[in-house]
Amino acid sequence: MSTNTALIADKRGLPLVGNHTPSPGWQSIPDTIAFDPAGIQAKLLDLDQPCYVLNLQGRRGVVHADDLQQVSTSGSEPEIILALPPLPMQQLGDPDFQATYGLRYAYAAGAMAGGIASADLVIALGQAGMLGSFGAGGLAPDRIATAINRIQQALPQGAYAFNLIHSPNDPALERKAVELYLQYGVKTVEASAFLDLTANIVYYRAAGLSLNATQQIEIRHKVIAKLSRSEVAAKFLQPAPTHLLKELLAQGLITEQQAHLAQQVPMADDITVEADSAGHTDNRPLVCLLPAILSLRDTTQAQYGYARSVRVGAAGGIGTPESAIAALTMGAAYIVTGSINQSCIEADTSEQTKNLLAQAEMTDVMMAPAADMFEMGVRLQVLKRGTLFPVRAQKLYDLYRNYDSIESIPPTERAQIEKQIFRKSLDAVWQETIAFFQQRDPAQLEKVTNHPKRKMALIFRSYLGLSSRWSNTGEPGREIDYQIWCGPTMGAFNAWVKDSYLADPKQRQVVDVAHHILRGAAFLQRLQSLQIQGLRLPPPYTRYHPQPMDISKLG
Repeated sequence: MSTNTALIADKRGLPLVGNHTPSPGWQSIPDTIAFDPAGIQAKLLDLDQPCYVLNLQGRRGVVHADDLQQVSTSGSEPEIILALPPLPMQQLGDPDFQATYGLRYAYAAGAMAGGIASADLVIALGQAGMLGSFGAGGLAPDRIATAINRIQQALPQGAYAFNLIHSPNDPALERKAVELYLQYGVKTVEASAFLDLTANIVYYRAAGLSLNATQQIEIRHKVIAKLSRSEVAAKFLQPAPTHLLKELLAQGLITEQQAHLAQQVPMADDITVEADSAGHTDNRPLVCLLPAILSLRDTTQAQYGYARSVRVGAAGGIGTPESAIAALTMGAAYIVTGSINQSCIEADTSEQTKNLLAQAEMTDVMMAPAADMFEMGVRLQVLKRGTLFPVRAQKLYDLYRNYDSIESIPPTERAQIEKQIFRKSLDAVWQETIAFFQQRDPAQLEKVTNHPKRKMALIFRSYLGLSSRWSNTGEPGREIDYQIWCGPTMGAFNAWVKDSYLADPKQRQVVDVAHHILRGAAFLQRLQSLQIQGLRLPPPYTRYHPQPMDISKLG
């Protein structure tokens, strides 16, 4: 047997595990002690079990607490070097977040618009003790109502949320969503893409305020604000603006008591810090953004002295155990995944889209104009691999910026986009656009009168809107135009699950993926505890590799 091949060493260079020659009597050592890296990894992955690092007969290994008695009666008294407490996945994150929403885990899946974050996805997560947010953005009211009924029937006791996306160019759609949520008793909304507070989000918040029997403020309408700017975070950390409350009070939408109570609570219960994510994003690094928002939260809490401080979670770039534990270590109360869920079987995306996502690498993304904020020049992050959408969308935005009307576009340019992008004349596209808004929001058509540039924007936005729908439904012949919202974390996830069963998108169940991320994060936290105490495993045993498991048996 070879000697001095240390696989694990403490900070003094002493071997913890190795193929060194054991001392006499080693044959009596119980097999419940793990001396090899694979065995030690297995011990650490049993998250519910406390672990001890032992020095026994010149060898160092790891044993579960339940097996210590057997070790002690084996003929040699072990020296306990250090101990690791159990770390079940439920202990990750802020327990107050879990208690508020009735969750087992501090884990959420963000809303992906157009129903990509489907009812199936929300229900699967809710039944597993996690929070899913239905992707209501861009959907017609009847489609949202259908989803509400289905989710509420499947999850009569919570936990679920519905997205309320800011729609500066379609405020009627934003208001209708709020009215639906109030009508059907939706208790939690995920407010996203807000540039400023609107009467709609304030209406939802204030309408759920009351006093209980002990004269404490009850907040029945929870708001999770997803944002990436400090100035927007400040608005959600403060009470509702007085002028908006007065407006709602004058309209008879809220009571005087609700207006009064709204000045004593923040606009949000939770703020999800959205870093470099799919869709709407400022491409900001989480390591800079999260501490900044946490500091702002603490300053605001000191100023207002709320009964309960606003929690701050992390999103954008969360798709591996490493990114999850990094966010939690930085102080995130919970983690939110996004891009990776689109490739799961519960997501309402086509098989072609799921396959493209499963092949994506971290560099296979780019920014493109956003349909809902096209005129403002707002951009979102999409997949560029296998699609020409981002290039074609940018072409349309450049034309919009450079010309004042459809008629002023040079004939050669117009012919090119009609042939390559729209595949029909712009006159035909305009007639289809008229039909669409006559059903959905006729007020949009009134704004076009005597505003030819506005008309051009609506025509160009039709391509951007349809392209995401084509991606979801798998429109044949339009694969090259699929708009697939995607951040670099999709590539990181694919690299992590490479050569595992999760490499196949047909095997990706959203709850399964979530459990692996949480389980891997807890494992990495235990490794970090060992490292802080001077002991470390060598690669590849410091990596968590997903293996098929019965998630119903996990704690």
